[in-house]
Amino acid sequence: MNLIAPNSSLKPSSGMVDPYGRTITYLRVSVTDRCDLRCFYCMSEDMTFLPKSDLLSLEELDRLCSAFIAKGVRKLRLTGGEPLVRRNVMSLVRSLSRYLQNGALDELTLTTNGSQLEKYAAELADCGVKRINVSLDTLDATKFREITRWGDLNKVLAGIDAAHAAGLKVKINAVALKDLNEDEIPSLMQWAHSKDMDLTLIEVMPMGDIGAGRIDQYVPLSMVRSQLAQKFTLTDLDESSGGPARYVRVSETGGKLGFITPMTHNFCESCNRVRITCTGTIHTCLGHEDASDLRKPLRASIDDGLLNETIDRAIGLKPKGHDFIIDRRHNRPSVSRHMSVTGG
Repeated sequence: MNLIAPNSSLKPSSGMVDPYGRTITYLRVSVTDRCDLRCFYCMSEDMTFLPKSDLLSLEELDRLCSAFIAKGVRKLRLTGGEPLVRRNVMSLVRSLSRYLQNGALDELTLTTNGSQLEKYAAELADCGVKRINVSLDTLDATKFREITRWGDLNKVLAGIDAAHAAGLKVKINAVALKDLNEDEIPSLMQWAHSKDMDLTLIEVMPMGDIGAGRIDQYVPLSMVRSQLAQKFTLTDLDESSGGPARYVRVSETGGKLGFITPMTHNFCESCNRVRITCTGTIHTCLGHEDASDLRKPLRASIDDGLLNETIDRAIGLKPKGHDFIIDRRHNRPSVSRHMSVTGG
């Protein structure tokens, strides 16, 4: 399948700078809201997914990504839901890899739950993908099934092994969950570091109605770090992967440990990211109900003029930062849309 649209040759365009002087160089694109797992902090068990007719086609996703690359995006991450369950998604990855080959992109990567990695790891590497993020909250098979509702831990571990065999660098993302995996974080970190994988811990974010109270799940990572510091030597690192994580080096393991703390520390001052949903909605801030429709201008013309104008307007409305709050009184999310819809 050839996804390259007739007008998709890159032409230099003005860069994207938001009202606070931050240059947007990082685009996260959800290719589907669907997932083959139902992690309880992300989705309700009986999720209603978007009609497939509402989703952008793979050709439209390619054209949209191309427009952003022309406007200065250097890093592109494909997300979901679970991106690898989208039918023929590898044709999109293959098509977008042309921008790695011509130098327009520095990196093409994705975030995955690992369930499909055993099937696709080698092809991802062949497309020029160098590293991926795998979401994994526990190494306990019983807990894994409890968190994901029906997932198979062995499939994920086999996928991680396949990724390593294909030469992909893997980073593990784990959500800290109260009374569930808190006590496992040290062993999860040691396991990841023993396999030359960084580990990033993430606070629960109040996004979407999942049929459960966020306060029952939330663990402040400041407390987790304090507990780790009693057993391990943590040295702050002045580096970034382009995302919101703050990293430390763990002397005892030699590995890196990241902390993403949307609740306890607002990480917005250096935000260079925007997100696009699988329906073509752009969100310039994860923690705001901001939204601009890119599907309509995308489909209005084969020329990208109107699309570029809409992108520019959206970037001009990017807020200074988010204010995630867990509503303890009403037990409701700060943002109504689910993370699976927004995209990783």
